[in-house]
Amino acid sequence: MVRTALTAMDLERGRRLGAALREARGERSMAQVAAAAGLSTETVRKIETGRIPTPAFFTVAALAGALGISLDVLARACATGDSSADSDRHHALLHAGK
Repeated sequence: MVRTALTAMDLERGRRLGAALREARGERSMAQVAAAAGLSTETVRKIETGRIPTPAFFTVAALAGALGISLDVLARACATGDSSADSDRHHALLHAGK
């Protein structure tokens, strides 16, 4: 089976996911979050830097759980076409309850 090439939109969505996860991680180390999610630090690093722009659903779910954020919030943070007002709202949602 041949994997289709990622589109520019896929790559941008991956960058947004990485940025949202980095922001939600805050002061916690990458190693702490990786351990809490049951992932390797290298996997978290690759997702946060956009080198894995389309991680598996269960990987994202594990990270969201370790960070205490909902998948809905992550999905909105990764949506294309965000305005700066949406960005501010996503920042507040990512840090709600911390």
